[in-house]
Amino acid sequence: MTTDPVTSSTPEPREPSEEAYPRRQLVGQALLIVAILGAALIGISPAPFVVERPGPVYDTLGETNVDGEKVPVIEVEGVESYPTDGRLDLLTVYIDGSRERPLDWFDVIGAWLAPRRAILPLDAVFPPGRTEQESDEKSARDMSDSQLAALAAALTELDIPFETSVVVDQVSEGDPADGVLEAEDQLLAIDGRSISTDAELRAAIADAGVGAAVELGIRRGGVESTVTITTAPRSETDDTPIIGVVPRVDYVFPFDVTINLPSVGGPSAGMMFALGIYDTLTPGALTGGEHIAGTGTVDGEGAIGAIGGIRQKMIGAAEAGADWFLAPASNCTEVVGNVPHGLEVFAVATLSDAVEVVAAIGAGEPTDGFARCG
Repeated sequence: MTTDPVTSSTPEPREPSEEAYPRRQLVGQALLIVAILGAALIGISPAPFVVERPGPVYDTLGETNVDGEKVPVIEVEGVESYPTDGRLDLLTVYIDGSRERPLDWFDVIGAWLAPRRAILPLDAVFPPGRTEQESDEKSARDMSDSQLAALAAALTELDIPFETSVVVDQVSEGDPADGVLEAEDQLLAIDGRSISTDAELRAAIADAGVGAAVELGIRRGGVESTVTITTAPRSETDDTPIIGVVPRVDYVFPFDVTINLPSVGGPSAGMMFALGIYDTLTPGALTGGEHIAGTGTVDGEGAIGAIGGIRQKMIGAAEAGADWFLAPASNCTEVVGNVPHGLEVFAVATLSDAVEVVAAIGAGEPTDGFARCG
């Protein structure tokens, strides 16, 4: 019997049928649609960030609109004031987003691509447990406090006397002062040393140390008395001595100063308010007609503190036409490398520093000897 030889061969490659093309197209289109929908859903989901951008610029030596009328930003009554010139601009920032009005990821990506904007963690601007309304209320209190501190700083710089007192603003629940002190108690002395500023109170508590029984002279409802409180550490990891109160300083000034900026909040305009008050209470134009901007908190003794959003504030100053900028020395790390073209920035630590810089600019004197950032 014979058999045919067995042969093998590789099949010829086959082209996909015409029917396969529509099927592949449909699958590809479906995957693309799913990817687009997924990206869109992610893009519109809430992002844990807010965006900071330059806000309005206000000249403390100029005017503003209040209830449809133009009024000076700084009004002085009860003492002689003087006309001035030039500009002393305070800067603001807008915050886009909040817990109640979260941004989506498209907003955040857009801000990341915009040099004028900065992205900040939501918790850094709106602490957990604090509503947007509560944050607005705190911002308004900070602005009111900064105006009082600015007037105190300006009068201190001018050697004009005024009265101060330390008052309990809040008592922290569970801390040593709880049940001993009450809100609005005036603190007159500690361990026999009279106090008139919150700095003096904190220094005395620090000197006493943790576990010390401190004697406080207080005035409550017009009646003076003495109470004893034992200091405690701030926390398990922080042995700073505390008594558990939030103090504030009340001022009695010899004349009235009103600052007309009801829509602005926060403490960062303090230094520029103080400069504007100082200029208004002294003959001549401190600025010499120059356009100067700046930012920084200030306390009643003239110390200038750090603020947020300084990069956006420098951009706002440059866009408003300022040639000079006063920055808190404690913000220098954020200033370096971010100064807009044409803006000259000085680092100031006290109101005296700021007055000296502005006076030199206004007089056309060399400014090389003043501190810069970097």
